[in-house]
Amino acid sequence: MDLSYPPEAEEFRTEIRSWLEQNLPEGWFDEGFEMDPEEKKRFNEQWTQKLHEGGWICATWPEEYGGKGLSTMEGVVLAEEFARAKAPMRADFFGDTLVGPTILMNGTEEQKKYFLPKILDGSMRWCQGFSEPESGSDLASLKTTAVLDGDEWVINGQKVWTTQAQFADYCFVLARTDPDVKKQAGISYLLVPMDQPGIEVRGIVQPDGTAEFNEVFFTDARCPAENVVGGVNNGWKVANDTLGFERGMSATTGYRRFEEEYRLMVDKATENGAITDPLIRQRLMRYYTKIQILRINGLRSLTATVQKRKDLAVTVLGVTNKMFWSEMHRDAMELALDIWGTESFLSGAGEDVSWPATLRAEGRPEYPVSQMVSAFFFSRSETIWGGTAEIQRNIVGERVLGLPREPKVEQKK
Repeated sequence: MDLSYPPEAEEFRTEIRSWLEQNLPEGWFDEGFEMDPEEKKRFNEQWTQKLHEGGWICATWPEEYGGKGLSTMEGVVLAEEFARAKAPMRADFFGDTLVGPTILMNGTEEQKKYFLPKILDGSMRWCQGFSEPESGSDLASLKTTAVLDGDEWVINGQKVWTTQAQFADYCFVLARTDPDVKKQAGISYLLVPMDQPGIEVRGIVQPDGTAEFNEVFFTDARCPAENVVGGVNNGWKVANDTLGFERGMSATTGYRRFEEEYRLMVDKATENGAITDPLIRQRLMRYYTKIQILRINGLRSLTATVQKRKDLAVTVLGVTNKMFWSEMHRDAMELALDIWGTESFLSGAGEDVSWPATLRAEGRPEYPVSQMVSAFFFSRSETIWGGTAEIQRNIVGERVLGLPREPKVEQKK
């Protein structure tokens, strides 16, 4: 297997590395580098602006929409160098990673010119309105409706588990626009403004005391008729594009955070003697092996993208990769708790090593649990978002192995 990148990609790598060295704080690459709270605050305030000025936010987007028009390989190298330097990219997951690429692929020219610049400069924040109380894994059964009234859609219904809805300016919503056709065929993908009387956001308090997830209630909420992405009643196809971006993100860089967690586990197990337990050693080696499998599968996904392959094998690889890493990480965080033992529940556990998968971030409330336990909590959700592991298995079973379709549960009348 030839894992080398083309020469032009390596030249671009040098350019990125040089930019990072010039723009990150002095001493960033020194072992043990830390910033005091005031320095960290200034850095966070200035860094996004530097990224924007450098053109590194959504850099693979076409230049006419504010990107740098980077090739796929250049985009991969950019992500790899930022990950290697542990330099933060802007954390606007819903705008940069989900709805932005979806608008690029399916939106009208007017939608691209209006929404994409606002995503790029950070002036428009987003949330995702897919799941409903009785429509999660069976998303096509959603009940939220949108009825056209002149030049606006009137939306009624409820969404749930809507991350960061309390801060969002817009929500990309799946709503039923035709109740008289096959359920997948009557759904549209709408870009709905959140600041209006017909929308109520209620936080869902989690066991750790935070309320990042929300319920969102739509009561005669309004949305411009032209804010349909991909055409009326074509939302199922557009939503699958969005989910594809979510499942396929960070193909060649995602494994790095797991490698860092693995290193932290080995260091702690060595320090407290847990490494002498043969079961702990075996579980550590199993985690390391799976991380390497994830790395190689990421390169396989990259190869398929570069070759512009869209066959069934590529689809299956994207589905199985998401299922593989999410279940791997769930098990790994259980291993972390076993290594740390009761210490993991102390409020300061993991803070001295800055646990990679922690949810704690600048601008969010402090969690009343340790960083490591925050990461453990989050790992429980990773098998759900982007399509549950159970649904992924159904897809592989039915579309690849040719197994009978999942029997439908009869609804009581």
